[in-house]
Order: sequence, then C-alpha cells, then structure tokens
Amino acid sequence: MAHRIEHKPAENRFEIHVDDTLAGYADYTVIGGVRDFDHTVTDPAFRGQGLAGKLVAAALDATRADGISIATSCSYVEKFVEQNPEYKDLLAA
Repeated sequence: MAHRIEHKPAENRFEIHVDDTLAGYADYTVIGGVRDFDHTVTDPAFRGQGLAGKLVAAALDATRADGISIATSCSYVEKFVEQNPEYKDLLAA
C-alpha cells in the first residue's frame, strides 16, 4: 500500500491517502501567523499503521519550510511534539 501526503491550503488541512483512499487528516487554523493544529483524524480502517505520525511529521516539516510557528490545540499533535523534540522549536512563544 502506497501512501501520499497532500497539503490543501484552501481547506487548512494536510491529508494522508493510502492508495487513492483518504486515510486521515490534520486540520489547522491560522491565527496571528501561527498554524494551530487543532484536529487530527485517522479513519478507523487505517488505525494502528503509524499513518497519523507520518502525517503530522510531514505537516510539521512543511510548516517549518513555510517559516511558520505552530500551536498544538490537538492533543495528538501536542503529544507528537513532546515525543519528537526536534519539532519543539516550531512552538510559538
């Protein structure tokens, strides 16, 4: 199964697809130049495959490349950043 991650700026979300099926997404809101990740969802059929972690890592990498700070209203993203300290520098002050 191949997966791909897409950024959909018009929808304020990053999506992960397995083959051609939407398997999950991470929504965000932009507030004061900060990308606040506020909701992450994995379709139940795709849970347990590590897709949420791949999605969030890619979303944070893209956010870094865009030069934007983050907030973590989503508990999954908050936990991910805590467990992956290489992303802590993205946190807005």
